[in-house]
Amino acid sequence: MSTIYPLKVQAIRSRGQQARLYVYFPLPLAAAIGLEAGEEVQWELLDRGELHLLRRQVAAPAARTRSGRTGAATHSLSASAPSARHRRSQ
Repeated sequence: MSTIYPLKVQAIRSRGQQARLYVYFPLPLAAAIGLEAGEEVQWELLDRGELHLLRRQVAAPAARTRSGRTGAATHSLSASAPSARHRRSQ
C-alpha cells in the first residue's frame, strides 16, 4: 500500500546569500518510520524525477503504548534538499 504526501518546495532567502530549498518531513510519515530530529540522512538521486532519502542508521522500532502511539517523532522535521520521493504528475 502506497501513501502519498504532496509537498511544495519552498525557498529560504537570506540577504547576500543564495536561496536554499526547503521541504518539511510530514509528521505522520516520520512517526510511521520512527524518524527523529537530529538523525543523519542522505539523498540518493535515481533520476530527474525520483530521489530516495536514505537513513544512515535505523533505530529499533519504539514500543507502542495502549493508545497505539509511539514515543518517537513528536515534532516536525525539515530537510534542506528536494523532497524524498517526487514523481511527475501525469
